[in-house]
Amino acid sequence: MGHELGQRLRALRAASGRTVAAVAADAGLSVPYVANLENGRGNPTTDALTRLAEALGTRLTIGFTDTDTAPTELPAALVRLGRTSRFRRDVRVLAEATGQDTTELAGRLLDVLARLSGLTDRDLTEPDWLRLLDALLLISLHPNTGKAGP
Repeated sequence: MGHELGQRLRALRAASGRTVAAVAADAGLSVPYVANLENGRGNPTTDALTRLAEALGTRLTIGFTDTDTAPTELPAALVRLGRTSRFRRDVRVLAEATGQDTTELAGRLLDVLARLSGLTDRDLTEPDWLRLLDALLLISLHPNTGKAGP
């Protein structure tokens, strides 16, 4: 299994604020098996991946993509942020405002934040991540109507 798929599984799990054990139990798989998949090891069946997708509240799709669109490694600080109640609350607000699935949006949001961190020359901290999240909320919930300010 590719490293990218393992990163995506970890991002989805982190975005939902769940442990490997909880996801493994819901999918009917062993904890070591799921942990190995997240670490890019193992050769899962499509049945196992389908069960993991369902346990994560999403669905499995199989396709080909350019390497430019492959998931980015999630920094530890971002994984921790994904487990916070504030992150989950903000994702719910964004999902409701944009009509998107909460779990899928959370995974995509963590991936985007990780990609944005690549534009800096330093490791971002939780306050940095929260400022980026605030900016996304502001843009999504209060779009610029094109009118000039006072």
